[in-house]
Amino acid sequence: MARSRLLQHIDSLPALMADLIMPLARAVAAVVPASRCAQISRVFLTGCGDSHHAAVGAALAFRQFAHVSCIPLTALSCSRYHAPYLADSRRAGETDLLVAISVSGGVTRTIEALDLCRQAGAWTLAITGNDQTPLAQAGESVIETRVPPLPADTPEIVVPGMRSYVASQLALYLLAIQLGQGRGHLTKMAADSLRWEIAGMANNAAQTIANCDPRAHALCQTWTDATHFVFCGGGPNYGAALFNAAKMLEASGDPALAQDMEEWAHLQYFSREPHTPTLLISAGAADNDRVQEIAIAATTIGRRVALIAPTTTAAADTLPLQNTLPIAAPVRECFSPLLTTLPGALLAAHRAAETGEPYFRAFGGGRSIEGGGGISRIRTSHRQTRLNQP
Repeated sequence: MARSRLLQHIDSLPALMADLIMPLARAVAAVVPASRCAQISRVFLTGCGDSHHAAVGAALAFRQFAHVSCIPLTALSCSRYHAPYLADSRRAGETDLLVAISVSGGVTRTIEALDLCRQAGAWTLAITGNDQTPLAQAGESVIETRVPPLPADTPEIVVPGMRSYVASQLALYLLAIQLGQGRGHLTKMAADSLRWEIAGMANNAAQTIANCDPRAHALCQTWTDATHFVFCGGGPNYGAALFNAAKMLEASGDPALAQDMEEWAHLQYFSREPHTPTLLISAGAADNDRVQEIAIAATTIGRRVALIAPTTTAAADTLPLQNTLPIAAPVRECFSPLLTTLPGALLAAHRAAETGEPYFRAFGGGRSIEGGGGISRIRTSHRQTRLNQP
């Protein structure tokens, strides 16, 4: 059976990672000089949809390597609820870095967030797939993450974003490493070692796809009666949970929820439907003990639980083998979303293929492909152009 478009995009990711990593590393180094790094005390990462998910998945790398406060924000939260107060909360002599991510470079709210944060005195950097877009033109610095289409891609069929997401995620990790080097927390040798570590993850990605593809397909066939899906993760893998829920929504149209691993125990634990497929995503590191507890709790109350994690994760011992979607280890937790997003995306792709549902509902039912969604107005929404405190 021919591989679906989304599966073809997932299959292409290891090669894409290998192709992008060094050009992106050079691009990041060119726009982030060491002279500016030392002044930065806070980093804000913002975007919408997949771009926001990449931000959540990258924040730990900034804290770990650059030793800075790093806050991932949705674009609306950034522009309307943070930008007006940036200057008031900044200490003398320090600089905020605002990183705005948008593949298209035309999302109104992300452009607004970048513009208003710049007015508030932040250094603004755009990460976008096209350096001629409005977002790129609004930023002081630009990192271009242009991704070539696959040979089978056509404008008529929009495929849920995988390749563009990986490019954004790579750029953010490389930016965190560059800041760490520029601020003196990483030697050049240590920074280069981390860059090569990320490059080596292309092989881990290929192994993860090979291991998880048949299991994801089998789970889809087992869960044909599912009416919704829950994805849970902590730290950077909350970003993976958000991304995987998005791929399920986009690919198959099934209601899908992303939840923080701890918050599941306080909220979804009480959901009435006992058999909800619940996918726990972890690198088997800081949250290892809690993931095992959640796996036991979810199984006890009837949830159909699957684990996306290395086989060494404690929770793997509590679940049947067919319910584990193993990522190739070893993997550093802060980089793990490059791998942990893959099994959930495979699940979404197989679910869409099994149900025959068109991606993005073929933009029907009152939707439109114009402007990225039609009446949702993600590229034509009213934009605030002046920084005003409420």
